[in-house]
Amino acid sequence: MSHVTHRLKGAIEGALAGGGDPATSPLYVFGPYLRLLAASGVGAVCFGAPLWMVVATVVVVSLMYRNVMRWIPDGSGGSGLCEEEFGGWAVKTNASITAIEYTLTFLVSIAALVTFIADRVGGLERPARTGLALFLSVLVGLVVNRGPRLAARVFGPATAAVLLLLWVLVGAVIVKRGLHLPSFELAAFSAANLHVTLGGYVRLLALMTGIEVFANLVAAYDGAPAARSRKAFGSLLIVMTTTLVTMVVVGPAVYALADPSNAEVSVFTQTMDALLPGPVAYAGTLVGIVVLLSAAAASAQGLQNLALGLRHRHYVPAVFGQRNRFDVADRPVYAQVAVVVACFLAFGTHEETYLALYAAGVFVLLGLTGWAAVKRLGREARQKRGSLVSLVATVLAALVTSGAAGLIFFERFAEGAWTYALLVPALYLGFSRFRARLGPPSRVEERLGRVLLENKSFVLRQPSAWPRTVLAIVDGSQESEPAILSAASTGAMLGASVGVAAVGVADAETYLGALRALLGFEGAAPALGSTAEVNAAAREAGADLLTVTREFGGLKELLATAELPVLLTSGRRPAARRYPALTCVVVGLDGSRESEATLPFVVKLQAQGARVVLVLVPDGDLTAATLQPYGEQLRAGLASGGPVSVVVGGSGPARTLIEQAVEVTADLVLVARHGGGGVHRAADVHLGSVPARLISELECPLLLVPALADEARVVGPEAGAEVQLEERPWKN
Repeated sequence: MSHVTHRLKGAIEGALAGGGDPATSPLYVFGPYLRLLAASGVGAVCFGAPLWMVVATVVVVSLMYRNVMRWIPDGSGGSGLCEEEFGGWAVKTNASITAIEYTLTFLVSIAALVTFIADRVGGLERPARTGLALFLSVLVGLVVNRGPRLAARVFGPATAAVLLLLWVLVGAVIVKRGLHLPSFELAAFSAANLHVTLGGYVRLLALMTGIEVFANLVAAYDGAPAARSRKAFGSLLIVMTTTLVTMVVVGPAVYALADPSNAEVSVFTQTMDALLPGPVAYAGTLVGIVVLLSAAAASAQGLQNLALGLRHRHYVPAVFGQRNRFDVADRPVYAQVAVVVACFLAFGTHEETYLALYAAGVFVLLGLTGWAAVKRLGREARQKRGSLVSLVATVLAALVTSGAAGLIFFERFAEGAWTYALLVPALYLGFSRFRARLGPPSRVEERLGRVLLENKSFVLRQPSAWPRTVLAIVDGSQESEPAILSAASTGAMLGASVGVAAVGVADAETYLGALRALLGFEGAAPALGSTAEVNAAAREAGADLLTVTREFGGLKELLATAELPVLLTSGRRPAARRYPALTCVVVGLDGSRESEATLPFVVKLQAQGARVVLVLVPDGDLTAATLQPYGEQLRAGLASGGPVSVVVGGSGPARTLIEQAVEVTADLVLVARHGGGGVHRAADVHLGSVPARLISELECPLLLVPALADEARVVGPEAGAEVQLEERPWKN
């Protein structure tokens, strides 16, 4: 899905973004199929049965994917489900086969493209075809390694054109020849004909090679997870329905009109020439060329994304997923192009050479996904949350896909399918070796790798009224009382009411009464015996922000128990640096979801005119090369709210934040109470080491926020995206 660079609005847009691979399958599956039938001499008997078998297979697998899309809304699709249900071995197996499949997609797409060109250019012999294939392969690799914009511009229109072409052919067949669906002959399954029927079924199964892409697209749609999965399934229905209608309506016309023994022109081009006016047929060839070129580019981009994901999870060396100046991983594509070039030189450019391998790997992956879905549905059925009918249908889908994989390997083993027995274990062992050498990634590193791979931004939706009430916490000392002025100035800027809570003050009622008379505030004024009562008092007052000075006597205990964001100022600092302003805000982030709890507050402060400086400091396993694109995604998501700059680098998070605050004359520093390094120790260490140092050394006010209570909904990073705040409960 790397070619999708914006949020998809509906099923049609998703079909155009991801349907290029399955939509092009009718362009090349009929040739091998008809040549088999012609060689067997029983085409009339065996023609229809494999077509209807493929239709049934597509239907049951599509219904299976409806559940996959519902369960896995993050775009990882079948591989994500397999990982959840089967664990690490499934990840490495899936990645091994996927890497092979991306290369085979490239090979089949370029080979079919060369065939289409040869259909219109007479006398194109093997040396010329091979040279053309090599040139196009290198060209695609170079273009892809310069970033995804070109493929993004071409892929959607090209897919729309090929879908239109298929429906035009369907209409032309009905108008010129009438509607004649293929017959289903039981004689096709006789002992004499069964091998032809199954061989035809195997060759036609290549039309399912792109079905997984729709599960990968789920995360690219707009809306809630349930709505995204419905839209993705709608996209699958649009493309696969078009493909199936083409197979059963145009298929008989291809069989009747095309000569599979004609090595000069493909059977699909022969059919177009017979059914369509000359200019339209030539336009159809051009459409096929463009969409196949785009499919090859998309496969290279898919390998880039796979390499990035494997790199961040320590399955391949870091250098293999390193981004170039166009922000893409170029080494995997160069390696892929080298393999493609070697294959074309060794085996030629006929797509049939690679189709057997192409379909074999796809059905292994579909089989794994099917059994993972069976496991999930079985668990839901035991918990009385799932449908028995759905479970039975999914078992059928798993059996069909696994059986198809076995049939393909049996049918085409000697023709190249045996290579999986070498390639998959080799890649699996390679992934295992690097994982053992590099060790598992840290929680933050793995999460950040996934975030970058999915190209997400992290700004929450829906406006918030925060803060409604600011509660100042004082202990009766002169040093704690500036918290009241801090609350008053913050409330005035952000439209919030102000209250004061006195903790551990003798004759607190008289003290609070004097403060009311002196300062004129009308909000809550509870008298508390200890900091343990602050949360209850804040809830009763409707407060959603606490203010306190660094000199407050019970600060450590307060920060250990506070459930709300806490704004800290100092009673001993110069007056100009004592109270928060909103001219410039420095925000500390470390790539963890916990640190992103600051983002709703950033959006709110931007609305008041604040300029934002995001500071990301490489620490532990994270590098500047990883943090820079993460920071740019954050910046893009926040850009519509006001000026945002990103600073990546420095030595030590706390030291760097303090230095940046001084350098930009920050009015406020904003950090999470615990980042990725300390959230799991929150029960024992009530404040992260970075906030603790900031409290003691920072000159300007500091806003500490707790972690989000649940996962934030995200919006895409496209320029100009609406950036709003979503109200969320907060927890320590």
